[in-house]
Amino acid sequence: MVSLGKFLKKRNSVQIFAAFLTNIHLPNFLKGVLYNGKVKRLCVPGLNCYSCPAATGACPIGSFQAVVGSSKFNFSYYVTGILIFFGVMFGRFICGFLCPFGWFQDLLHKLPTRKFSTKRLKGLTYIKYGILLTAVVALPILLTNKAGIASPYFCKYICPQGILEGGIPLSIVNGGIRATLGALFTWKLGILVTVIILAVFFYRPFCKWICPLGAFYALFNRFSLLSYHVDQHKCISCGKCSRTCRMDVDITKNSAHTECIRCGECVEVCPTKAISVRWGFEKTAEAKKTTNCEKS
Repeated sequence: MVSLGKFLKKRNSVQIFAAFLTNIHLPNFLKGVLYNGKVKRLCVPGLNCYSCPAATGACPIGSFQAVVGSSKFNFSYYVTGILIFFGVMFGRFICGFLCPFGWFQDLLHKLPTRKFSTKRLKGLTYIKYGILLTAVVALPILLTNKAGIASPYFCKYICPQGILEGGIPLSIVNGGIRATLGALFTWKLGILVTVIILAVFFYRPFCKWICPLGAFYALFNRFSLLSYHVDQHKCISCGKCSRTCRMDVDITKNSAHTECIRCGECVEVCPTKAISVRWGFEKTAEAKKTTNCEKS
């Protein structure tokens, strides 16, 4: 069992540090150029646009789309492997702690306005799996050019992170880029504005409903080395954990719920310390029983 109480309480600091490491080349924002060093070939764990001037590495979703349609590139195996590695190691902990766009939504949600629950909108969480299957996997496989290279459909037509980190900063500094902006930029800007407005009133709408990277990591929540466990002997069924969870998860019913981003808020509010964080493949019979419960 791993005690991560202090770490969980410093979640905001971890998110800031992760966003900085993912975008360490900050002077490039003023220059209007991209970092193109060797490190840029490596994939970062969270959603972070390759076209961001400060980006340290490549976005795993963008990289995957670029190579999934061709077996000619050894890089395709690397990207797929690194995504599976991140998923097996952490699951959606990456969404909760290491994703810059997740942190951006957290900041927006802290604005002092009325907040709305998304519990009645759980059906929308399946949209991100559709986006993963179509825009990230199917279209890049089926629609490639003669060189076996596909268009990054999700990045090009859907992802708001690209316009936030890449399109807007580069167009501000570079007059040539501003002159070429057209309907696609306007469309992507509209998506970004919509996500920003929704994030102020609803907790992490992009993570819940749209993000294909979150959908991919969600598939590993049940198997990841980092996992949550509920001790049913300590649990008093007070409901504080489910009322606190802004991802609409009742961890007492399913400790490996696909929507759980491992933020640790349920751990902090539990009055009997029944919720703990585990690291490793071994699970007790009690943990297995909890994991297999019906989803809320």
